[in-house]
Amino acid sequence: MTDRKALRLSAGLLAPGFILLVVAGLFHPGGPANNHSAVFAEYAGSAGWTAVHLVQFASMAVMTAGLLVLSSAPVLRSGSSAWLARLGAFAAAVALGLYGVLQAVDGVALKQAVDAWVRASEIEEAARFASAETIRWLEWGTRSYQSFTFALALILLGSAVALTVGLPKLLGYLMGLSGLAYIAQGWVLGTEGFSATNTMAILAGYVLIPVWIAWLLVFAWQMKEPLRAAPPGR
Repeated sequence: MTDRKALRLSAGLLAPGFILLVVAGLFHPGGPANNHSAVFAEYAGSAGWTAVHLVQFASMAVMTAGLLVLSSAPVLRSGSSAWLARLGAFAAAVALGLYGVLQAVDGVALKQAVDAWVRASEIEEAARFASAETIRWLEWGTRSYQSFTFALALILLGSAVALTVGLPKLLGYLMGLSGLAYIAQGWVLGTEGFSATNTMAILAGYVLIPVWIAWLLVFAWQMKEPLRAAPPGR
């Protein structure tokens, strides 16, 4: 695959994947996420819970495919950026695996737990609520480490792009900066859960990611000739 085809395919996967992720999030039940009694009642009343989380996983899979295609561009597979691109691809694959675990915990186990809680008798109610909270905290941990791993993928691939002759350095810097937003998400999730601080970190990522995806899309479609990587050591 030529650089032009790889970059165009990468952008063509990243853009719809990100859009689908945002749209799916709009259909996710809202509420005060750290107020478990209130938000669990919202979750139990959601008819589209399973579909929303399935779409979220599919969108992340498409975005990960876009990152893997980017890492496979010939210009990133030679020269000083080669190892960064390979490590970034590995981190992206691990992040997708963790995202699958996250959706199994959140999209399946948590929904079953909150449904059991709202149907529980008065005697069982406290135990059912405690079970749902335990799954919620497991969700925090899984999402935290998935955010860290996805951040690592963005930082490594962004560094590879920034170091590659012929690719816009600022594009790579923006990818790395969006990775830092995910590091912030991972840290806050592991310490505070779904707090207002986490919401700010999510919004930071949602602002930065479409900027560099759009830039990659425009750059890839304006390419006239395949890129050439600088020889090793230069």
